Amino acid sequence: MAHQKTTSLLFFSFLLISIHIMAQTLDINADVRARFEYRHGFNNLFPNHTEPAAFVNQRTRLNANYKAEKLQLFVAIQDVSTWGDTRQILATDGNDSFALFQAWTQLQLNKNWSTKLGRQVISYDDQRIFGGLDWAMQGRFHDAAIIKYEGTNILFDIGGAFSQEQPINEGNTYTIQGFFTYKSMQYAYFRKSWTKSSVSFLFLNTGFQNFSGDTNDIVDGVSYRHTIGSYFKIPLEKLQITGSAYYQFGEANTTTDLAGYQIALETLYQTNKAIYGLGFEILSGTDQNGDSKNKSFFPLYGTNHKFNGFMDYFYVGNHVNNVGLNDLYAKAVVTTGTKSSFLVKGHYFAANADLTNNADSYLGTEIDFVYTQKLMPSVKLNLGYSHMFASESMSLIKVGRPHDNTNNWGWAQLLIRPTLFKTDLNKKQRTKPESTP
Repeated sequence: MAHQKTTSLLFFSFLLISIHIMAQTLDINADVRARFEYRHGFNNLFPNHTEPAAFVNQRTRLNANYKAEKLQLFVAIQDVSTWGDTRQILATDGNDSFALFQAWTQLQLNKNWSTKLGRQVISYDDQRIFGGLDWAMQGRFHDAAIIKYEGTNILFDIGGAFSQEQPINEGNTYTIQGFFTYKSMQYAYFRKSWTKSSVSFLFLNTGFQNFSGDTNDIVDGVSYRHTIGSYFKIPLEKLQITGSAYYQFGEANTTTDLAGYQIALETLYQTNKAIYGLGFEILSGTDQNGDSKNKSFFPLYGTNHKFNGFMDYFYVGNHVNNVGLNDLYAKAVVTTGTKSSFLVKGHYFAANADLTNNADSYLGTEIDFVYTQKLMPSVKLNLGYSHMFASESMSLIKVGRPHDNTNNWGWAQLLIRPTLFKTDLNKKQRTKPESTP
């Protein structure tokens, strides 16, 4: 493993030297973050007779961005690890924490048209369907190709991906399994912008390799899930209104049809010292009492940690094909100093579909607090605390977990994002490093 990391670093260093010789502009920046977490009911109800968890995760990422007149090349390598996951001195120790996060090139075909190829982040609008998932240390990427059109206040993208584990001579079976892991993906995205407002439309088709049998090892065709919808943003003096609506249809698997929807609306009011928000989101679900169709909407490749509470009880690796969610929330972001702010947000959660034995739809209330302090250029501190007040009905979707234990989560994160090097060889002079805000 140590040899693999050394080889990767040597390759990356050689790439940077080669690019520097020929580059018109070259930016190199870092993203180093360490996050301590105390988990006592994070992501799921806390069980009886169990100790809470505590750990420190760290991401160390290095980004290189080269731009020429008709060519852009971006490479990002990263190491994501937990403090203490490797013994200190044994060369044979180590895990597969070192990875290539992004490696893509964008070719400018003419004034408006370009193509972007390779491992890349795909992110649109409020990141509900497509997002970079930057909260997660590993982030989210796609191995994809995109044809892009960008004109005056218009953006139009057509993208696609086809996944295989390795080069093969026969067959197309894709054996890497997981709800998010697609065999193929195609989408079209259109956005029209005005001075401060915009509206966009998205069509997404995802194909998933199905397996059956007692050990889930029999190839059983491909199911296709289609997502279509729109997002909008409208400013009204001190108010800003945003909303979205999406519909999912196709096949939940090879035997069950899919019909789900999502609707969201948020209003923000901004003053000199604060931003106040009120909103709701509805994600359809499937009745626990039985339904011939799967009516559970799932937001797929978005930054789901951003929505429905920071404790990740819903749609963050969980709540798939479940009873859906009705989320009513209010929030406030208050400026507490020239370089600090405080966020408080409250959620009221209810099941969208019927629960077993017609149980009460109310699932619980979550309160989130986040304090942000800029310590110096390129360095920021975040402190967070969240508490889930779960109802008895929450135990019906978090099966086997009691609802009446304390469920809370605390964390502290130090985020360091400096620009290490920036040069423009066309001007034949080096600029001083700039700090990332």
